[in-house]
Amino acid sequence: MPVVTIQITREGSGPGRKHVTDEEKAELIKGASDLLLRVLNKPLVSTFVVIQEVPLENWGWGGLPALEFRAQHPDGLK
Repeated sequence: MPVVTIQITREGSGPGRKHVTDEEKAELIKGASDLLLRVLNKPLVSTFVVIQEVPLENWGWGGLPALEFRAQHPDGLK
């Protein structure tokens, strides 16, 4: 029984959006489940997918809070 946890920041996925939509979450769940079926032959009915939305202020990398990191690296991680 696989359990997949997907952590995402709680912010919009595009301009004018304030959160990830239910449709986007459904696509993530389907994609993760299909991947486990294809690669490990795990039945869809035995695969659990949990999406955790983390407030942006609780997310960071490179030793910095996410917004500060983005401000210092506007082009991403190139």
